[in-house]
Formats: sequence, C-alpha cells, structure tokens
Amino acid sequence: MPHRRNGRPLATERAFYTSLLKALERTRIPYRLGGTFAVNVYVGHERITKDLDIFCRPSDYPRLLQACADAGFKTEVEDERWLAKVIKGRYFCDVVFGSANMIAIVTDEWFKELHIYKVMGLKIKLLPPTELIWSKAFIKDRAKYDGNDVVHLILKQHHAIDWRRLLRHMDQHWEVLLMHLLNFRYVYPSERGLIPDWLMDELLKRLSIQRTLPLPRKKVCRGRIFSRDDFQIDIDEWGFADLVGDDKYG
Repeated sequence: MPHRRNGRPLATERAFYTSLLKALERTRIPYRLGGTFAVNVYVGHERITKDLDIFCRPSDYPRLLQACADAGFKTEVEDERWLAKVIKGRYFCDVVFGSANMIAIVTDEWFKELHIYKVMGLKIKLLPPTELIWSKAFIKDRAKYDGNDVVHLILKQHHAIDWRRLLRHMDQHWEVLLMHLLNFRYVYPSERGLIPDWLMDELLKRLSIQRTLPLPRKKVCRGRIFSRDDFQIDIDEWGFADLVGDDKYG
C-alpha cells in the first residue's frame, strides 16, 4: 500500500479513484460505493483503505467491466460468483456483486434508497447503511473482522437503518444479527436504546422457541460462512457437513 498522510489517498491514488468514479457515472449502470470509503463517510472517520469497493447487480457487472475497459482501465474477473476488479497501475477497485460465502447477493433491494455524499470532490451514491451492514455481517475471519464497522454504523446511522429490511436480509441467519446487536449493546451500554425494542424482542423470542426444539440430526458446521480456513478442520477431520453437501462419513 502506498504511503499516506492522515489516512488520505495520495494524489496519484486519488486521481485513479476520481477518474474511475467519473467513468462509472458516465456508464449510467446502477452501482453503489461501499466498503471502507462508505463507512468513513457514514461514521466521520478517515481509516485507511487499500481500494474502492463498488457494488452492482450480478447481471450488470459484465457491462460495467466493459465500460471500464473502454475507458482505459484493465479489468479482471477474480471469481465469477461474486468478484471482479478494475486496475490501473498499482491501484485497483473491487467490483462486488455477491459475497465469498454466496449469501449476500446484490439485488434490486440494495438500490431502493438513495444516499448521495461528496467523496473526493464528487457526488457519489453510497450503499445504504442497511446493506452496508448486510455486506459486512459475515466477515469474521482471523485476518479480517468487520464487526467493529457494524457497531460504528449502528451508532452513527441507526436512524437511517431499515431494521425490518435488515431482518429480512438476515432472516435465515437471525442469530448472526443477534450476535451483532449484543456486541453493540456490550460495546455501548449507554446506547442500548438505539436498537428498536421490537427487534430485540423478536430475536429473543426466536431464540426462546429454538431452545425448545430437538437438536438437528445432521451435524453441520456453518463456521465456513465466516472463515473458510479456520473451520476446514471441522469438515476434513471432525465429521461435520459443510455448507453444501454431506459430510464424508455419511
């Protein structure tokens, strides 16, 4: 990563970002700026980031890459399931249309709200706080943990979070949402009231009901939703089924 002062991009890095964002605006393809840049704007921070994170629908990313190539940028498809890149020299931008764990796929719902902020002198559309949290909720690897971003977003953007939409996103994974909310309550005990009572009641009710159910018959490890490597041993040696498919012991 190039040297920076006060967490701000160098002139050459800033030139890459601004030229890319201008090129994206000319395409008229719907996209949103997410990642650390969006977090910095929403929480009033200047944390260093190594790149831009641009979010678009899976059906739009080929056209977006083609438009960037036409504008003189190098493009790469890193993983056709969720990630591509736009590159110029040593700088790059991630084009995100899903997630590594295949859970948070970018859909039309991510574009329902309009949040326009000035980023590096340009008026840019950011991911809504709701979807920004959704995009970060499962990043819990030993090398990268975004739970602190989640609690900061709740603290600073609780008024802009669509809590019912966030619950819809995380419906099957409501325990993960509960973990983040409990983390927030622990980190900020004086700010517990920022989380709607109805949401805590709903999640705790689900937990209460779940505790009365019989344990699942299938031994499943969902740890690889958070970290592929840290929970590989559960699949390879401890007889747990992975996210998809059966365990090797039948």
